[in-house]
Amino acid sequence: MTAVPPVPFGARLEAAMAARGPLCAGIDPHASLLASWGLPDDVAGLERFALTATEALAPASAVIKPQSAFFERFGSRGVAVLERVVDLARAAGALVLLDVKRGDIGSTSQAYADAYLDPASPLAADAATVSPYLGFGSLTPFVDTARRHGAGLFVLALTSNPEGPEVQHARTGDGGTVAGRVLAQLAELNRAEAPGLGSFGAVVGATIAPPTPDQGVDLDCGGALLAPGFGAQGGTIADLRRVFGAATRRVLVSSSRELLAPGPDPGALRDAVSRTVEQLAGLGEA
Repeated sequence: MTAVPPVPFGARLEAAMAARGPLCAGIDPHASLLASWGLPDDVAGLERFALTATEALAPASAVIKPQSAFFERFGSRGVAVLERVVDLARAAGALVLLDVKRGDIGSTSQAYADAYLDPASPLAADAATVSPYLGFGSLTPFVDTARRHGAGLFVLALTSNPEGPEVQHARTGDGGTVAGRVLAQLAELNRAEAPGLGSFGAVVGATIAPPTPDQGVDLDCGGALLAPGFGAQGGTIADLRRVFGAATRRVLVSSSRELLAPGPDPGALRDAVSRTVEQLAGLGEA
């Protein structure tokens, strides 16, 4: 019997955004948020925070994005909580984007890809964040593994941290920028998929200065554009339209502190996600 190929991540994300809106809810259990919830900075506090947040946010969000580092700092017990978050979010109908920002070469890159994208792994998610700054070709194991399992990638392109431009705005041999080259290579990957949203997206900050014409940057890479920085970090609807222009229809808006701050009351968390989904309604319309 011929195996049925998996549905590509891009198609699943497009359907989720159409049904629930373009919100990616971050689960970031850092120490200050645990403290604001009145929780101890230990595994028990992590578990209470992460599971309460996921139960409240996942039913109304297209994507749940756990930040792996905040779980890993508690060792194997923290990673076990992360596995439960992935399962809980999926059970609520959300896609899971694991925020790991990995980037390596060869067999190590393949091992990371297997850990985060292969369904046989207990940490397998629908997509993962990766860094292309060892050269875009270093991501080949991630790309191949994602295609094989119907998973996706979000590749760092234009980030809002102040150090980013020294690499991302650097000029390549053809006069363009490194970020422009990353986006162009993502577009090439996405052209190989069926029409619709591609499975290989980019991370572009919601508060960056819009690319200038001389940078040779086309933000519409054919995949989704993950835009962190919305809400508590200062990003607004106007910023999204200013930065992304015609590509706004492909934007997946990432918010974490804005959604998590009202906790630990589950009702307040649900109200926060409902308000944000409502605020984002019609974002991609002309």
